[in-house]
Amino acid sequence: MSEGDIVAEPLRGGPSQGAAQVVPFPAAPKRVSFDRLELQAILNLYGRKVASGEWRDYAIDFMPEKAVFSIYRRSSEMPLYRIEKDPKLAKKQGAYSVIVSSGLILKRGHELDRVLRVLDKPKVVSN
Repeated sequence: MSEGDIVAEPLRGGPSQGAAQVVPFPAAPKRVSFDRLELQAILNLYGRKVASGEWRDYAIDFMPEKAVFSIYRRSSEMPLYRIEKDPKLAKKQGAYSVIVSSGLILKRGHELDRVLRVLDKPKVVSN
């Protein structure tokens, strides 16, 4: 019997009339997500890049092992960058990382603001 099944047992103290007892439904699986301040920092950077015309779309994925914010130039392409939060790496290299589409990790660290600086650098234009 699973947790969401109805059990046909008599109620306490009452006559056995075939009354059903409801067993609580199982909780939703745990997922890693960005908290409000993390998402605010990411969306502030994203808004600046959209205003400058560099980025156009994004996607957010919350999985059991990590949370991913993907950044696209066009929605039909592979993501340019992925900002990942992996709590399993928090004590080692840092929970946050910025990864380019080829899989290369640009920056990894314990503080999201410092990790995001790698994407916020102004581009140098030479003639």
